[in-house]
Amino acid sequence: RSIPNKLGGVIALIMSIAILFILPILHVNKSQGLQFYPLNQMLFWYMVTIIILLTWIGARPVETPFILTGQILTMLYFSYYILNPMISKFWDKSLN
Repeated sequence: RSIPNKLGGVIALIMSIAILFILPILHVNKSQGLQFYPLNQMLFWYMVTIIILLTWIGARPVETPFILTGQILTMLYFSYYILNPMISKFWDKSLN
């Protein structure tokens, strides 16, 4: 509902599911847990908040303030998967 184009919505849906399957393959951190990555811990809770807000927006009617909020949250959702590996690599380099 956040993407006005039907094809764009289908692509975003497929990408949101595909990211969850691809992410474990791309995991190349030196440490397995997030306890050594404080910035990624904050990003994790940022992601949890975004998922909760996207769930809430999905239950709202398709009206003006909810459409824009959903679009912003959708962009933030996908940006998490770009920022998280970058910050992990930065943190690994800074620890060496």
